[in-house]
Amino acid sequence: MNPVNSGVDVDREAEQLNEEATASSSDERYRQKMQRRKEVQQQRLAERTVEKGLIVVNTGNGKGKTTAALGMVLRSLGHGYRVAIVQFIKGAWEPAEKAALSPWTQAQEGQSPQLEFYAMGEGFTWETQDRERDIQKAKEAWERAIALLQNPDYRLILLDEINIALKLGYLSVEEVLAGLAQKPPMTHMILTGRGAPAALIEQADLVTEMTLVKHPFREQGVKAQAGIEF
Repeated sequence: MNPVNSGVDVDREAEQLNEEATASSSDERYRQKMQRRKEVQQQRLAERTVEKGLIVVNTGNGKGKTTAALGMVLRSLGHGYRVAIVQFIKGAWEPAEKAALSPWTQAQEGQSPQLEFYAMGEGFTWETQDRERDIQKAKEAWERAIALLQNPDYRLILLDEINIALKLGYLSVEEVLAGLAQKPPMTHMILTGRGAPAALIEQADLVTEMTLVKHPFREQGVKAQAGIEF
């Protein structure tokens, strides 16, 4: 049996068992379903043996793309990995996340800092109002990213809001895909921002689309608040 197809079949059985267990009225029947579910889960884990650096894309109109990426950043830092963040658009801000992560940016004696943070943008396009300078700053951010992703010491690199730079034509999709193809085998790359191009989504390993359902700014006129938006 094809291992890939086997994995899909096991995944389907796991989902079916979950649904059946939820609908079970008998405690004994529930226990039996969960025992089988445990066996299926163990099989799933045994079949997943590949380890590789992932290309992760967080996109969509909903809130939380950068926040989700920073969760991965924090997790990687907790494992002792070296991490780098390059901001393509929001560089004019001084986000609370940067302050919270600042302890990891301090180099210990004789060592490089565990986290490097590069705020390369100068703010949103309606604030800068200078397309040529926005393009220049995006290209500078990409040059920084290229230098980082060629260094295998970094386990995770976050390119924050790079999808916006692609959407606005500040960078070409082709050059970004070519750069990602050069990354070390075990380096994870996270690209955030709404409007991720189809070609990037196709090349990515993990893609999450944040869907906007409700937002207090739009529906209630609530302003951006500390701890929620910044």
